[in-house]
Amino acid sequence: YRSVSHKHIDEFFLSARFDFNLQQQNDDVRDLLEKRNSTQPIGLPSCGSVFKNPNGNYAAELIEASGLKGFCVGGACVSEKHANYIINQDNATAADIENLINHIQNTVKSLHNVELETEIIII
Repeated sequence: YRSVSHKHIDEFFLSARFDFNLQQQNDDVRDLLEKRNSTQPIGLPSCGSVFKNPNGNYAAELIEASGLKGFCVGGACVSEKHANYIINQDNATAADIENLINHIQNTVKSLHNVELETEIIII
């Protein structure tokens, strides 16, 4: 999902069909939801996963190792629960979010010599 060949073309899937064992599907979905709820800031307005994982690293680990969990610019904050999520803590503006993204990128680059590429697309 990180790089789809049709990403920049005006084509998309309208539907898909998958065959699953219903009980196994329910168990798998329950397990995924439990993991998601325990590791992501569910219930808070967020940008979702902000940065792609660079080769050989995890963006969240680099951000956390940079001491940025909980760091805020205006109303936009790095989630305490998952460092690769930016949450809208207090009426964040688009500028707050962009400035926080830039701060994260600059800090990680200066401390770890890794350039974080955004997964989200800012329009």
